[in-house]
Amino acid sequence: MEHLAQMMTFAKVVETRSFSAAALALATSKSLVSKQVSSLESALGVKLLNRTTRSMSLTEAGAAYYEHCQRIAHEIEAASQTVTQLQAEPRGVLRLTSPVIFASLHLAPALESFCRKYEKVEVELHASDRPVDLVDERYDLAIRITSSPPQNLVARPIAPVRWVTCASPEYLAQHGIPQTPQDLEKHQCLVYQGEPVQGSWRYLANGREVAPRLHSRFRVNNTGVLMHLALNGMGVVMNPTYVLGDHLRSGRLQPLLTEYDCNPGMSLQMLYLPNRYMQPKVRAFIDHLLAEFGPVPPWDRF
Repeated sequence: MEHLAQMMTFAKVVETRSFSAAALALATSKSLVSKQVSSLESALGVKLLNRTTRSMSLTEAGAAYYEHCQRIAHEIEAASQTVTQLQAEPRGVLRLTSPVIFASLHLAPALESFCRKYEKVEVELHASDRPVDLVDERYDLAIRITSSPPQNLVARPIAPVRWVTCASPEYLAQHGIPQTPQDLEKHQCLVYQGEPVQGSWRYLANGREVAPRLHSRFRVNNTGVLMHLALNGMGVVMNPTYVLGDHLRSGRLQPLLTEYDCNPGMSLQMLYLPNRYMQPKVRAFIDHLLAEFGPVPPWDRF
């Protein structure tokens, strides 16, 4: 306990990546921050930071020590806020990340209604299909479509995600309608880049999983481009109904292999760090998405 203040200062230096920024955040002087970190290193008998006039980096010991300091800092903050947070109004900056196409199609209107309801919350949204590190990149929440969320995060299912295999009427008129998942091996399939051609489309048939070997002239890392290709008769696509809903309703895409369960077990998950006390802004946003999307999400109401 005698080194607690120094530990918190060290954690703030690592978090802000500079002594000056840490001093500003702690409302103290840069020299005092530097002195506290040096005193901590002396007390531990180990170097925590590599410091030059131009850069700063964690040593191996420093990286391991920081994980514990950060955890303690979160617990202290949570403990000090416990008595007020249960009834507190959501406020502050909510930093979250979401897949690009989901953010543009469905998260945007949900964010609008959330911000109208909670006027003291500011939102920073990073729309990206790249999985982010919530700790290193300092996010409060991550929205992911997955069947196996990371074990080091709390995963809160928001809504089921149903996948559909489909193609345009023009493509099917020219190439025929596949009757089984294995028939897809004779078709042009539009595959998301980064997924293996073998095994990326999975089907349950009589309790047995089938993963056809796909043939694809197009491997694209953007769902919007894949949809353009599918709508214009360039092949068969498999996507979640939150992407396909409007096109299925209009008939521009026709569902295929409807008796098979595609990519089973996927769901819309809200991921966050396992802190004991959840901040009101985080709790309010999770509750808002549950009300907006679950248990039958709007993209499946047709």
